[in-house]
Formats: sequence, structure tokens, C-alpha cells
Amino acid sequence: MNTEEIIDQMTAMAVLYGPKLIGAILVWIIGGLVISVLNRVVKGALTKAGTDPSLMPFLTGIVNGLLRVMLVITVLGMLGIEMTSFIAILGAAGLAVGLAMSGTLQNFAGGVMILLFKPFKVGDVIEAQGYTGSVSQIQIFNTILKTPDNKTIIIPNGGLSTSSMVNYSTEPKRRVDWTIGVGYGDDLDKARAVIKRLCDEDARILKDPEVVIAVSALADSSVNFAVRAWVNAPDYWGVYFEMNEKVYKTFGAEGLNIPFPQMDVHIHKDS
Repeated sequence: MNTEEIIDQMTAMAVLYGPKLIGAILVWIIGGLVISVLNRVVKGALTKAGTDPSLMPFLTGIVNGLLRVMLVITVLGMLGIEMTSFIAILGAAGLAVGLAMSGTLQNFAGGVMILLFKPFKVGDVIEAQGYTGSVSQIQIFNTILKTPDNKTIIIPNGGLSTSSMVNYSTEPKRRVDWTIGVGYGDDLDKARAVIKRLCDEDARILKDPEVVIAVSALADSSVNFAVRAWVNAPDYWGVYFEMNEKVYKTFGAEGLNIPFPQMDVHIHKDS
């Protein structure tokens, strides 16, 4: 093949593929600009909708990725590359990756659901998956809890979003429950009055709803009072622990008995 034939072939290829190549380059450039604009529009729409800031990078990333894939497929199609087999291979690869990462994808979906519907937020005290603690971080795959004794608990979002959970921080008020026992034969009216006085003296116990003091059970060794008082959520544990101590000290001073299980052993001596 001489030089003239090579030049002729190159010219023919330039005439045949040049417009396609130029068009593909233009589409790639313009498409990139359009995707940038769409990303800003999506981000602005999410901001106006009040979407959680932790969720926005992931949603915008997904949108950007999908648009980029569409742009690549469009450009390759313009260059005359057969896309049917490419898409089939891409789909098979996606299926294989999806199966291999099913647990990870479940956690990702769970994280998105938590960030969207906000069943809890950072700082809330929750009980889930057998653990209780304060929410330290809400990540896209995991939620981080800090326990009262400063342990770090990492809970995958997949199970967290599909199972039962208790949020202790949702309501501003909580009810504190005690079971206080007095001995059989003690003055129940006096015991009730002492408990009522202790509740009235604690300014953290709310007056409305009113404190409930009622006999709940005639147990084996005690008459049990059920005491129910309402407090502001941050005061819950302080009121609970301090009231136990006050009852113990005051009952003793008032001559009221706090019974405890005991066993009498009788020894019979053979004559």
C-alpha cells in the first residue's frame, strides 16, 4: 500500500467517523455541563425540602452517578459501539455485585430510611437490638451509640430500620415508677402519707399529672405500693435514685418497716 492509498483511507475514515467523534465530544462536554447544573438544582431542591444534611451527599452522589452512566452510554452509542452486549455485561456485573453486597446494600437502604424519616436523632437515648445508649452518630451504614458506662456500640442500619426500637427522648416528660413495700401490720395510711410528703418535697416531680400512690399487691412478705410520678425527661434518673434513698431513710425514722425475704429454720432434736 503506497502513501496515496494510506492518505485516501485516512481521509475516508475522517469523513466517516469525524462527525461522529466531534459530535460525541460535544455531547460529552455539553452533557457534563448539564449534569453539573442538574446536580445544583437537585441539591437546592433537597435543601428547600429540609433534607437531613447527612443524607444530601449520598442522594446527590446517586443522581450524579446515574446521569454520568447515561452520558457514557449515549456517547459510546454515538461512536457506533454496540451497546446491547455492553449493557448486558454491565447488568450481570451489577447483579453479581448486588448479591455479594446484599447486607451492605440493606444497611445503606436502612440508613437512608433513618435519615429520611428520623425515628431518632443525634443525642436521643434509644433501646434497640438489645442495647441502650445515646445516639452519637448516624452514618449511612451504621448508627453509633454511647452507653452510660462509655462503651461504643455500632449497630448496622439494616436491622435497626426494620426492627422494634424504643426512643426515650421523644417526649419532654417521663413517668417514674417505684414499687415500695411495707410490712404487714404497718399503718398503710401513714406509709402513704410519708410517700406523698417525699414526692411533694421534691421540686422536680411535677404537680400535673398528680402523683399516684396505690396498693398494688399483697405480696408474700410485704404490702406493695405502686408509686407513679411525672418528671421532665432529664430529671428521670436523679429523681428515681434519690427517692429510693429517701424512702429507706425516712421509713426507718418513721417506724415503718421495709420487709425483705427471710427464712425461719426450726431444728428438732430427737429425744
